Amino acid sequence: MTDLLIPAVMLAVAVIALAKKQDVYAALTDGGREGLKLLLSIAPATVMLLSAVHMLRASGAIGLLTKWLSPVSGFVGIPAETLPLVLLRPLSGSAALAVGADLMAVYGADSLIGRTAAIMLGSTETTFYTISVYFGAAGVRKTRYAIPAALIADLTGFLMASLTAKVL
Repeated sequence: MTDLLIPAVMLAVAVIALAKKQDVYAALTDGGREGLKLLLSIAPATVMLLSAVHMLRASGAIGLLTKWLSPVSGFVGIPAETLPLVLLRPLSGSAALAVGADLMAVYGADSLIGRTAAIMLGSTETTFYTISVYFGAAGVRKTRYAIPAALIADLTGFLMASLTAKVL
């Protein structure tokens, strides 16, 4: 059934456009042009974020920050092994997924660390990536309270993930 859904939607759009006597090809090319403009506006921020994440991982800064933050993580109840995930998740979803997969491979998906990592991945957002894409697309230059509010929401997600994983 789902294999037919996309062709059915495309056919319905084409039939409706023909019934309204609209130029479907022109609408598609206009949409493509706008999409490319949007891509050009958000590409610099995306490249910068990906480069920053790669530099953080390659330089050992994530390991150093993890070492420094381990006492704090133990105090608030977050397993120290998940700190790289806490540090990378707001920046890059793919880097966070790689760290989460590594944690689950080493400790097991049913371990406290594996469950905590899985819940963290599901309950937090790639804050800086999302803000750069959405605000960049909308042309917003001053984020005002969006970044602090999003980071507080991420921190809450990390803390709740740790508590939830212990209950499960």
